[in-house]
Amino acid sequence: MTVRIRKYSWQLAPGHIRDIRQRVFIEEQQVPPALEWDDTDEIADHFLAVLPDNTPVGVARLFSSLDETAHIGRMAVLPEHRGQGIGEALLRHLLAEAADQYDEIRLSAQEHAIPFYERSGFHVCSDVYDDAGIPHYDMRCLAPELAVAELEERDYPLLLEQDRKSWLFSTETRMLALMDSLAGQAGQRIWLYDRLLEHDLYDRLRFRELISALARRHRLSEVRLLIHDDKPLVKRRHQLVELMRRLPSRMELRLVNEDYPVADQPFMLIDREGVLYRHDFYKPDGFCNFSDSGRVKLLAETFQRMWDCGRSSLELRQLPL
Repeated sequence: MTVRIRKYSWQLAPGHIRDIRQRVFIEEQQVPPALEWDDTDEIADHFLAVLPDNTPVGVARLFSSLDETAHIGRMAVLPEHRGQGIGEALLRHLLAEAADQYDEIRLSAQEHAIPFYERSGFHVCSDVYDDAGIPHYDMRCLAPELAVAELEERDYPLLLEQDRKSWLFSTETRMLALMDSLAGQAGQRIWLYDRLLEHDLYDRLRFRELISALARRHRLSEVRLLIHDDKPLVKRRHQLVELMRRLPSRMELRLVNEDYPVADQPFMLIDREGVLYRHDFYKPDGFCNFSDSGRVKLLAETFQRMWDCGRSSLELRQLPL
């Protein structure tokens, strides 16, 4: 169904926006009015979806936080207009609106709506929690610009175990967006093999936070870093190394043993399905797959052989905390 989407500030928003939220959240879902109407309305952009005859049918809001992350919220479609693609059109409009300004978009999803958001590139990033008596999960999209560009071509873009098409990259910006999207969905393991832990690639704040979140998640979490040279890590303190030394049972770094065969291309493996593979140690050129268990299995076997022959870094072990 064709819909038009209009954007307003709260001060200039038509009453239809408040009316739809009142009907869906307060009357249908029994959300207390004190929770529905909050101060965020004053700083958010508000969106109203209307039919070709100007009938208002759906709403949403978009705002940013201090960490420069965009947040989508208060998405609602009137009951009599659901199942017609209006919610999807509204969500994708907000994604496009925010994608060129923000590297991360978050939202809070009711449990039943998770597949709806997954189809547009969002993945779950929290445990379940209660919000106004309704089970919710936090969800995020860590590469919104890529998701927006591929929404018409892919089912479940950027979603681990679901996105079955390869993503090619030849720029560092695109490679890092894919790397973070993979790392952010790791449930148990991240295995990383490279020549160096280059600061521009692996010492970024967001990547460190994603690694830290996995390492602290549960006792079976596993982060393995396998590299050729640790000298740059000694000369310049690397935050992944600092994190590793604080979580030694969850994170470990080894150096490859050059006396045994080693791979000529770097790669990162996420759980049993995700892989980011570069064709060269020195170029951001390669591919990323979110659902490729066969390739991951083969690369995991290669990684395990190099890992078993590898050695610990004595210099890093001697660094003071």
